[in-house]
Amino acid sequence: MKVLEGIKVLDFGRFIAGPFCAALLADYGAEVVRIDRVEGGEDRYIVPVTEGGEGAMFLQLNRNKRSLTLDLGSPEGRGIVRRLVAGADVVVANMPPRTLKSLGLDYEALSAVRPDIILVASNAFGNAEAVRDRVGFDGVGQALSGAVHMAGTPDQPQKAMVPVVDFATSFACALGAMLALYERQRSGRGQEVGASLLCTGLNMASGALIEEALLGLDRQATRNRASGYAPSDIFKARDGWFITQVIGRSMFRNWTQLVDRPELLDDPRFADDRLRGEHGEFLSGVMSEWCRDRTLDECLALLEQARIPAGRVNSPRQALRDETVRAADLIRWMDYPGAPAQVPIFATPVSLSRTPPEIRQRAPLNGEHTDEILAELGYDAAAVAGLRRRGVV
Repeated sequence: MKVLEGIKVLDFGRFIAGPFCAALLADYGAEVVRIDRVEGGEDRYIVPVTEGGEGAMFLQLNRNKRSLTLDLGSPEGRGIVRRLVAGADVVVANMPPRTLKSLGLDYEALSAVRPDIILVASNAFGNAEAVRDRVGFDGVGQALSGAVHMAGTPDQPQKAMVPVVDFATSFACALGAMLALYERQRSGRGQEVGASLLCTGLNMASGALIEEALLGLDRQATRNRASGYAPSDIFKARDGWFITQVIGRSMFRNWTQLVDRPELLDDPRFADDRLRGEHGEFLSGVMSEWCRDRTLDECLALLEQARIPAGRVNSPRQALRDETVRAADLIRWMDYPGAPAQVPIFATPVSLSRTPPEIRQRAPLNGEHTDEILAELGYDAAAVAGLRRRGVV
């Protein structure tokens, strides 16, 4: 039996934070219905990779779901939502509070239909009145947190090109949903689960922010070089790039022996991580000299032998072919209508030994399950045909 078997989830989420939260719940056995626009939500078509225009990220974030198309602005559409909510346990909707209220998806409206409903509602900046209705994406969360300032160069800040804040917010929302479901078993009551991109970003940057608050160092960008320990940087071997991170005296000792500079171990400039970070440019220079004439494979093998974390800098093509990635068995290759090849869907980040998550089915086509979901709500074929004629579904 799956952990969340019997739990019903309605996914009104868009883009990443909401949909991936719902996908995680689905992986553990929840029955998830994605509510799509009749014409298809905008997040379905970002970076299209299929004949139908489905986007690359959409295929990853919407596995294990069924799709119901619905005009949320119509009275009949609202009526269908109420019937869905009456049988649901969790509603996921990453929208500003004002938008939730306008769609009848705020906690007050949902709990009037089902008192023990759980609403998972993340947004950009949180629920404080001054910011709650502003819009924002992952990059805004990264930028406001200080993370973008610390990357790149002083003349050119650099955000991460993968949506780290969005995904981390998804994990937080999934945790919040599980906590609310657990608490409901004791109280019999629902509640609203909140999260924000800003709060996630601040947590991810918290080490740098706390350091600044206490020490006032006003750190500047150092590209890929860490500021609090060293050598930690991206280095170029003869035939490619790799990253390595040396933290702590034991690892630094191994590194000094690896690069044949044992005298650096007792050099007072490098007595601890903080000092090594302050002299990181010098230590990165030593490492660059060591790896310049070695092959990438040779560098990685020697670093592994010295028990120093390292990995090649892969392009997306190389990542899919990487021996470590393949050996870890983290990809499920799935067919998708209109895709030119099988789609790699990546494993749930958290596994359980006895009740593991499972990626059972591909992401749905737009409205693929509309008829069967409406039939489960009691609509007969004639009623569904009428809804379709009127553009409700």
